[in-house]
Amino acid sequence: MAKRGKKGTLSPEDRHLWGKVTKTLTPLHPERATRLEEELAKSVETAMPESARTPRTATAIKAPAPAYKPPAPPPLHQLEHKYRRKIVRGVTAIDARIDLHGLTQHQAHDRLRGFLHQAQARQHKVVLVITGKGGGPGNAYMDERGILRRMVPQWLSLPDLRPIVIGYEEAHASHGGAGALYVRIRRKR
Repeated sequence: MAKRGKKGTLSPEDRHLWGKVTKTLTPLHPERATRLEEELAKSVETAMPESARTPRTATAIKAPAPAYKPPAPPPLHQLEHKYRRKIVRGVTAIDARIDLHGLTQHQAHDRLRGFLHQAQARQHKVVLVITGKGGGPGNAYMDERGILRRMVPQWLSLPDLRPIVIGYEEAHASHGGAGALYVRIRRKR
C-alpha cells in the first residue's frame, strides 16, 4: 500500500481497489453514481502506472452482488411459568377464544389469521385457540387424526403471523388440554 498524500486522499492503488468495490454496489442516486464513476475512471487512468491498469490474470473474477435478505422474524417463546400458572388458576383472564372445530384447513387458517389480527388490534395479551383433539379412530382417514391440531402450530410459526404471535403453548386440561393452545399476542407498534 502506497503512502497517502494529504489527509483524506487515496493513493492510486487504493482508488483502483475502491473502484472495484463500488461497482458491486447498487447506488441510491444513479445519476450521481455515473458522475462519480466517470471522475474515478479519469483519475485512475492518469494516476495508475500501465502495469497496475491491466488485470494480472487472464480471467477477471467479479464478485456477485449480495442478495437482499429481509430481516428474520422474531423468535417464538413459550409462556413464562408464572404467567401460565396465573392463566390456569384464573387470576389472569384469557382475552378471547376461537373454536376451529369442524372447519376445513383453508377455512380454519383464514379464520385464525383474521382472529389474531383482531386480537392484536384490540390489544389482547393471551388468546385461546381450540383445535380439538381430532375424531376417534373411526373418523380417521389415512391416519390423519387431528389435522388442525397438527397444523395450527405450523401456521403460528409462519412469517406472516410471526409479527403478531410472541409464542404459543399447549393449554391446561381445564382449558382443553391437548386440543387447545394458549397464544401470546405481540403489542401493535
